[in-house]
Formats: sequence, C-alpha cells, structure tokens
Amino acid sequence: MRAVKSFFIAAAMYSKIPVPQFPWKEEDMKYIFCFFPWIGGLIGGCIYAWGWICGSFHIGAVCHAAVGAAIPVLLTGGIHVDGFIDTMDALHSYGSKERKLEILKDSHIGAFAVITFAVYGLVFLGAFSEIKDVTLWKVVCGGFFLSRCLCGLSVVSFPLAKKDGMLYLFADSSHKKIVKGSLYLQSAACIGLLVYWSFAAGLLVSIAAGAALWYYRYRSVKEFGGVNGDTSGCFVLLCEGCVVVTAAAVQIFLADMI
Repeated sequence: MRAVKSFFIAAAMYSKIPVPQFPWKEEDMKYIFCFFPWIGGLIGGCIYAWGWICGSFHIGAVCHAAVGAAIPVLLTGGIHVDGFIDTMDALHSYGSKERKLEILKDSHIGAFAVITFAVYGLVFLGAFSEIKDVTLWKVVCGGFFLSRCLCGLSVVSFPLAKKDGMLYLFADSSHKKIVKGSLYLQSAACIGLLVYWSFAAGLLVSIAAGAALWYYRYRSVKEFGGVNGDTSGCFVLLCEGCVVVTAAAVQIFLADMI
C-alpha cells in the first residue's frame, strides 16, 4: 500500500496526471523515486504515439517536431523547466555558493536564464526535427525514462546542497537501499533495451546520458555544494537534451549503423 501511495505522490509531484489526493506522510515517501522514471516512460510513450500519428496522417515535420518537443512540458507542467531556469540564473550570477542558493529560491527570472533556455529550446527542437528513423525514435523515447532513473539516483547518492526543501524531504524519507537498487535495475533494463533496439544509437545515447550525470555532479558540488530540487530539474533537461542531440547525430552521421 505504501508503494502505491509513493507512486501517486511521484505522479502528483512530477507530472500533471490526475491522481487520488491524500495527506502525505513520511512513511508514504519511502519509494517515490522508484516510480519517478515511470513519468519519463509515459512521456516517451506519448512522443512515440505522436510520431506514429504524424506518420499515419502525413503531418509536416515542423508540427511534428514542435508538438513532440512540447509534450514533456505539457505532461510535467514545466516543473523541470523551472528548475533549469532557476539554475541558469544562479550559475550566471558568478557569486558565492550562498548567493547562488539564494538565487535558486528567487521567483524572478533573469535575462541570462531566458537566453540560455531559448538557446536550449532551439537546439532541442532542431535536433528533434532531424530524427526520422523509427528505431531512433524508440531510443529517444527510452531516453526520457533513463534521464529520470539517473536523476533519482543523483538525489539519493549525491551530496545535498541544503537540509530543507521538498527534495531534501523526499531524499531524507527515502528507503535508500531499495530506491537505489530499484533505480540501478531500471537503468540497466532501460540501457539494455536501448542497445537491443540499436546497438550504436543505444550505446552512444547511454554514454551521453552518463556523461551528463558526471558533469551534473561536478558542477552541482562545485557551484552549490550539492544538488537540490532546482538542479535536479536542470539535470533532467540537460540529460534529455544530450539524448536528443546524440540521436540526431547518429541519424545524420551514422545512419547505416542504426
């Protein structure tokens, strides 16, 4: 029963999926991050379904790419975008760790955050529009699951920037051994499936996601002293961007190896 409640809390917190509402108790939060990747699985499934619709009804490439790129934001309510923007604001302040953590809590949006997100969106949309192979679509869709597996692992494994906030509450309440074991298993299964679909694309996408995780840990510890809710949202976008750009590069340069 607690696992079911953890699933509902994960869906309520990290998506716009309508789920039953109930008071959140600490014991109900033990397994939240076990189910976090499932939100990515839903996003990937919707993007794949949209691709099938576009192919069946001959919808143009621009509409296909624009709506496909919007699906993750629509299903999550933009929670990870908010984290990305806040993190970019903090990083471009070039202040102390304490000042950067203060900026993360500030609801105002700075110019550098807007510019960075605009550039990210253009690169993501451009890469997204280049992916035409059905097998590559499967790999990209699986990447949304993998990004949340790695994000969940970072929450229960990396240093935390501060001892307050929603992410700290979830991390502190988690049954870390079970959560880590579940996420490692789900990550391995996802990578195995990506490689099964396409050895070259699956391997390169997995390496790109792993590189994004390494970079995320390095920058988070260096700039903030650890991770928090905003930096976690930033990582999800960073990882998904790496997945899409890598898949686009495979489409362009390694099409014969798909």
